[in-house]
Amino acid sequence: MAEIRKWWGEHRPTTRRLVQLYAALLYNANLKGFAEGKIYTGRTKAMCVPGFNCYSCPGAVGACPLGSIQNALASSGHTAGWYVLGIILLYGILLGRTICGWICPLGLIQELLHEIPTPKIRKNAFTRVLSYLKYVILVIFVIAFPLWYGLKYEVPLPGFCKYICPAGTFEGAIGMLGSPNNIDLFSQLGILFTRKFTIMLVIGLACIFCYRSFCRFICPLGAIYGLFNRFALAGVKVDPIRCNHCGNCVRNCGMDVRRVGDHECISCGKCMESCAQGAISIKCGSITLKGPESGKNADPEDVRARRRRNGRIAWGVLLAVLAGAVVYFNFIDVPQKAKAQSAAAEAAVSDGGEQNAPAAPAEDFTSQAPIGYEVGQQLADFSCEISDGSTFHLADYRGKVVFINVWATYCMPCVKELPYFEELKKAHPEIEILAVHNSIEASPKMLDYIADKGWDHLKFTLEKPERPVMTILNASDVMPQTVVLNKKGEVIYNERKSMTLDMLESFYKKAGGE
Repeated sequence: MAEIRKWWGEHRPTTRRLVQLYAALLYNANLKGFAEGKIYTGRTKAMCVPGFNCYSCPGAVGACPLGSIQNALASSGHTAGWYVLGIILLYGILLGRTICGWICPLGLIQELLHEIPTPKIRKNAFTRVLSYLKYVILVIFVIAFPLWYGLKYEVPLPGFCKYICPAGTFEGAIGMLGSPNNIDLFSQLGILFTRKFTIMLVIGLACIFCYRSFCRFICPLGAIYGLFNRFALAGVKVDPIRCNHCGNCVRNCGMDVRRVGDHECISCGKCMESCAQGAISIKCGSITLKGPESGKNADPEDVRARRRRNGRIAWGVLLAVLAGAVVYFNFIDVPQKAKAQSAAAEAAVSDGGEQNAPAAPAEDFTSQAPIGYEVGQQLADFSCEISDGSTFHLADYRGKVVFINVWATYCMPCVKELPYFEELKKAHPEIEILAVHNSIEASPKMLDYIADKGWDHLKFTLEKPERPVMTILNASDVMPQTVVLNKKGEVIYNERKSMTLDMLESFYKKAGGE
């Protein structure tokens, strides 16, 4: 028993490590998403979490602030991203880079990699200079590139997410590909995934040998939060009266700081251990969250006892919040989705109801195929509101070839292929094309977007939060996706793949178009 206590005393996780694990779990509370291979798209997904956590991670229940910034800038010609800018400003003023040191899941991954026993690269003059690279990346890939591309081509292109971000590859791509339900996505992998996978491996290896390599040299989000460190409400504070300027705090810090609390400081609190004067503490305003427990200026025992008691109360509240989040996102949310699916299924089998039954066409286009979304099955009937205020009722289009496209304003391949659908409709006016926008509350306003584009031959609908149409199509947040129906309403094509005009023409003929 004594040996167990000794081992636990040596290996017990620190408070900061527990907070990091807690934040990672809270950000990714949709645990069932990993098994299902689906991205959570509920109401909380419109909210930005403070730390670096990929929107496309199957477990993510919030949006990544960095990805939201890029999409807001790329869409600045259509709508202002005041919410995103406001929330980043709020996080920065309240916490600064304390977010990096305590509640960033990617920071936790980097630190765990660094604990692998290997020779380590210590900080030096070169790493201090290299630490400014993240500001260059911020200006080019997060600000200039999305802004320029969005204004020039009117297509959103989040440069950092698309070409660099290791979290997008590890949490998003690998997280989705890890589910057996997404085995069809492997066919869509190309050179871009290979490049990003290589970048992820290089960054991961760098983190093994050099402490928090991504955080120190690459992360644009850390660069933004670092600008707020000087006046952030929470962070490490130095008592100038107690400090004797020995420099131990800076020498023993793994980051490229020049002084405690500067733009490179992540407020991890390790400097407190090396301060013999007890001059360093972590505070939130006037409240001391973690004070010196050793040195000649250590806090009195009664103060430390009160702080530990308050800490236990805080942990109790936090664990209750985490438990509630896990229960909500994995169990309570299920009946709502099931209800939407049930309603869609009832609508599908009730197309024989007299109230909604369309006039019988001259030719019989009824189908005996089973209801479903796979090739050869009859797509379930549904109704949705079109952008012009009318109603699209699938059963009304029996006898016509129907194309249904799932897209989003923030999806570059989606926006690039929609003009092909416009050309197809111009060439064959007798067909019907429905473009279903994957509803995300933080996305640009669809009506303003399509008005600017001039796509007036297509029918547009904004999917509801309950996602009834997406459920019927077996659609996900992997876009674009196209479903082609023949004149009997039977599926002849249903794939998540970009289309060309030639491909659309071939499917039109295959569906019975003349």
